[in-house]
Amino acid sequence: MRRVSLDKIQSGAILAKTIVTLEGKVLLVSGTELTEEYKRRLMANGITEVYVEDEISKDIQIPEVVHDEIINEAKRKVKLMMINPAIKTSIDGYQVMQVVDKIITSILSNKDIIANLSDIRSVDDYTFSHSVNVCILALIIGIGFGYSSDKLRELGVGSILHDIGKVMISEEILKKPVQLTNEEFEEIKKHTIYGHELLKKTKGITMMASHIALGHHERLDGSGYPYHLKGENIHKAARIVAVADVYDALTTDRVYRKKLMPHEVIDYITSLASKHFDQEVVDVFLRYIAYYPVGTGVILNTGEKGIVKKYNKKYPTRPVVRVVTDSEGKMLTKHKEVDLANELMYRIIEIWDI
Repeated sequence: MRRVSLDKIQSGAILAKTIVTLEGKVLLVSGTELTEEYKRRLMANGITEVYVEDEISKDIQIPEVVHDEIINEAKRKVKLMMINPAIKTSIDGYQVMQVVDKIITSILSNKDIIANLSDIRSVDDYTFSHSVNVCILALIIGIGFGYSSDKLRELGVGSILHDIGKVMISEEILKKPVQLTNEEFEEIKKHTIYGHELLKKTKGITMMASHIALGHHERLDGSGYPYHLKGENIHKAARIVAVADVYDALTTDRVYRKKLMPHEVIDYITSLASKHFDQEVVDVFLRYIAYYPVGTGVILNTGEKGIVKKYNKKYPTRPVVRVVTDSEGKMLTKHKEVDLANELMYRIIEIWDI
């Protein structure tokens, strides 16, 4: 299977993953042939991408770092919690911990933990999906650091609630499709302080969570907010969530900008290690993140085009590629698979927007 933008799908393509809303409503089941009407229905629900199964992506399996059912359940619970008016005064810490425990168990059940996040999310549900994805990424980093189960739970609770202070910001500002005014951006910045205050007084949630809410936008060189903290003055957990937060935000379409490709964001984060981001955190993150996620279309230096079939953990920039066209762009009648870790004459030079 492979991930495709709806506007690029040819009629007749087969849906490879069932699409479910955060309310639990099934929009389309896997195996459905995607007609123009179905595509319009998905777009009306804020869905811009789907997974399809076709000849060139047959038998390519997208690895799940967390099972889809667990991700969907987590998103639903986060949404119900955040849209509840009572959230501004109290949080059900026990329910949050239950969600986090399921995510941790799912991650640890993987033999090889590689973050190849594959959720299909509605543009309108960004906040809830982002919270869950940041939690998953932060937990993977925590596992890389060898954190105990208790410390992982604390990190998971704090990361899934890192943006909780946004419930105190008006929807008009949060969903504004154009550039914010200086005054509006200053108000947005306050979500870190609001979240810190809310979590600090929540029973059953440790201080780590409030430190994460307060510090996930701080930067090592003092250029962050709200207090322009530097280096070790920023809580380690907040430094972990800072990396997870930026990665997920930049690899996601927003109303005011298009997403970047994972390798572009990884390069961006790497370039700012030791300046904005903790070098040690970035190093651990790089061990567990897919530079070219499985299912990505790529162009090789030979001019041939293909799809990433398998990730090489030791050599992140040199995956196994299923080559499907020749150097002239003509589809091959028989695909070939090239392991870039062994075939050193090959290298990826560009993304193929199939």
